[in-house]
Amino acid sequence: MKPSRQNFTIMSGLIFLTVYVCHSKLSCNEGHSGPSYESVQAVFDLKSFRPAVNLSNPTITNISFTLYAVLGVNEKTQILTTFLWLRLYWHHEFLVWNPEQCDGVTRISLPVKELWSPDIIIYEFVDDDVSQACPYVYINHTGHIRWDRMLRLVSACNLEIFSFPFDVQNCTFTFGSYMHTIRDVRVSPALTFEEMSGNSKRYLEASGEWELVVILGETSILRFGIDEWDIITFWVVIKRRPVLYVVNLLIPSSFLMLIDILSFYLPPHSVDRASFKMTLILGYTVFLLIMNDLLPSTANGTPIIGIYFSVCLALMVISLLETVIITNVLHHNSMKYRDVPRWVRVVVLKHIATIICYRWPEELPPHSGPQEDKSDRSDSGDVRPEIIQPGAHAAAQQPISNGVAEVNTLDVPELKQICRDLSELRAHLTSLQKESEMQDQWCHVGYVLDYLLFRIYLLLISCYAMVIICMWCIWISQT
Repeated sequence: MKPSRQNFTIMSGLIFLTVYVCHSKLSCNEGHSGPSYESVQAVFDLKSFRPAVNLSNPTITNISFTLYAVLGVNEKTQILTTFLWLRLYWHHEFLVWNPEQCDGVTRISLPVKELWSPDIIIYEFVDDDVSQACPYVYINHTGHIRWDRMLRLVSACNLEIFSFPFDVQNCTFTFGSYMHTIRDVRVSPALTFEEMSGNSKRYLEASGEWELVVILGETSILRFGIDEWDIITFWVVIKRRPVLYVVNLLIPSSFLMLIDILSFYLPPHSVDRASFKMTLILGYTVFLLIMNDLLPSTANGTPIIGIYFSVCLALMVISLLETVIITNVLHHNSMKYRDVPRWVRVVVLKHIATIICYRWPEELPPHSGPQEDKSDRSDSGDVRPEIIQPGAHAAAQQPISNGVAEVNTLDVPELKQICRDLSELRAHLTSLQKESEMQDQWCHVGYVLDYLLFRIYLLLISCYAMVIICMWCIWISQT
């Protein structure tokens, strides 16, 4: 029975003290400024109880914050790290005094750990707060408390990186009580959302990668089962400054693509073009490996700039394949000394050359094929009579004698050998001329195809650049 009586005595004393404090103001001693230590200590003893005379009335907590810095955005883990100046207001009904009786003191500071404080948390918080703690609060004579604290907030955020580096992120900060329901603690904004947005823009560090666009918010009620919690949801919209990524990623890639386009002006029959393009592809690959750390990566998707780099590399490979095809046409077919097929002359040298406005050399008419040198063939049979005829005519005019006739008869085989040598030489020169004409024809086929593929390549790059630019512009306008 003794322990029960002792507990009853303690509970009665606490109830009496509570009633006494709740229905009286803090006392002030003469000669001292502010409330007396004894009266404040009596309030400290009640820090475990919510400071309300009538517990059916909820404690109203006003919340405001200023976004001071964006410390980091981790796209892979979907985490946003910010630094906030957080300010909480609530009313402590036990800490009330009359300033006239307390030497005109209207505000004092007390340690926050000795007072009851609302358990306001941020629902998106995913890591411990390592910021410097503020151990004191300000209390005015009406019982209103102001608690200013610094908060390093590591929160979860659904980051959209598709439009990187021109992306705009919208992250949510949800403030509410962790344990007290709507019947015990109510929350509301201490300032308007426009004022909080203006203060954050004024104090936000401007030298970072991100800039604040706007802070929006609304109050709502969170329902879970039969309980309800009062919450405030803030939407913090931040935009990335893309200058760093434009200078380090887009401009070098554009220069490499421009060099690849200009490489088409190298002679197509030169082997240097293929080696030059292979070196360019190797350099672009090394560039992508070096700049890989600057690109964000998530499991949800790939940023459009990553697709841009991949397509640029694919276009460079296509240009190398085009060079291989043209080189094969110029060297492989022309070295076999085959005539250009008729359908190739009609399709390539006539129609395609007209479409792409190919300029023909003056010494070669359009779509002309190698013509057979019929006159040469007809003349080849007459070479021997033309050479022998002067000898026979000279022999007929000479006086007939046995010695001279014998000499002319001996000279005829030598003349025949000379005729055969001249015929072989003429046939060799004719063959060389025909081979040269066929090589010229294959070269012009290769030139026409090179012009055609170059213009198709330019069209693909232009369309691709327009699509990328339009997608970025549409995405920025929508956000």
